[in-house]
Amino acid sequence: MSTKPTFQDKTYLRDQQYRTSQNLDARAALHRDFSVNRQDWQAWVFDQLALEPGTAVLECGCGPGWLWRQNLERIPAGCAITLTDLSPGMVAEAKSAVSEADSALTDRPSFHFQTASIEDLPFPDASFDVVVANHMLYHVPDLPKALQEVRRVLKPDGRFFAATNGDNHMRELKELARQFAPALPDAWPQLAFRLENGRALLSTTFAPVDLVLYEDGLRVTAVAPLLAYLHSMYLSQFITPEDAAALERRLAAIIADQGAYHIQKETGLFIAHKGVL
Repeated sequence: MSTKPTFQDKTYLRDQQYRTSQNLDARAALHRDFSVNRQDWQAWVFDQLALEPGTAVLECGCGPGWLWRQNLERIPAGCAITLTDLSPGMVAEAKSAVSEADSALTDRPSFHFQTASIEDLPFPDASFDVVVANHMLYHVPDLPKALQEVRRVLKPDGRFFAATNGDNHMRELKELARQFAPALPDAWPQLAFRLENGRALLSTTFAPVDLVLYEDGLRVTAVAPLLAYLHSMYLSQFITPEDAAALERRLAAIIADQGAYHIQKETGLFIAHKGVL
C-alpha cells in the first residue's frame, strides 16, 4: 500500500478517517486516561498560545474543537476564533459542541466555523494574529503551499503554532503490533512533518522558529484502549482475526506481568513567527 491513501489523500481523510471524530476519540482516550503528565495536552497547548484580549485566531484542522471546548472559560475577552477543517463532519461536530458549551458563558468569545483546506484558505491577507495546526501538517500533500497560505493570512507580527510527533512516538506499541501484522509499516510511514524536520520545513517560510516539547509517556493498565487505538490507526486492514486475538493476549500478558504497558511519547509544538524573510 502506498503512503498517500492513508495519510495524505484528501478524499480518504475527509470521507473515512476523519468523517467523524470516532477515530480521533479512540486515540485521545488512550492519552487522556493513561498519560503520566497530569496536565492535559489541550490545556498545555492553550498555555503556549498566550492569547491576549481581542486576538484573532484561526485553527486549521480543528477536528471536533477539543482545544477550545476544553479551554472555553480561559479564552480572553474579545477573541475571535475561526475553526476550519477539511472534513464537513468535523466542522459540524465542532460547531455543535462549542456552541452548546459557549451558550453557558456570560462573556462569550466569537466563534466562526468553515470547511476549508489549509492549502487554499478562504480568508483575506493579514486576517489573523495566531494560526494553529494541531497534529495535522503531516496530512497535507502540498506543505509548501500550505505554509505560504498560513503566512499570507497572518498579520505582520503573527505567530503560527504547529504540533507534531517525533519518530519514537508510540514506538513500543507500533513495533509490537507489527509483529502480528507485518504489513503495518506501509500504513504507518515516517511522518512528512515531524519533530526531527519541522524546524527546517517551517524555516523556509517563517523566522524565527522555536520548539517546545511536551514531556509525557503512557502507563496503560487496560488492553481495550490499546486495541481501540491500534484499530483507529488502520490495524483492522492488515491483521487476521486470529492474529488480532494473539495480539490481545500478548498485551494482557505484558500488563499482568509488569502491572502496566509503558509507552514513550515524543510530542511538541513549533512556534513560528511571520517575521521578515
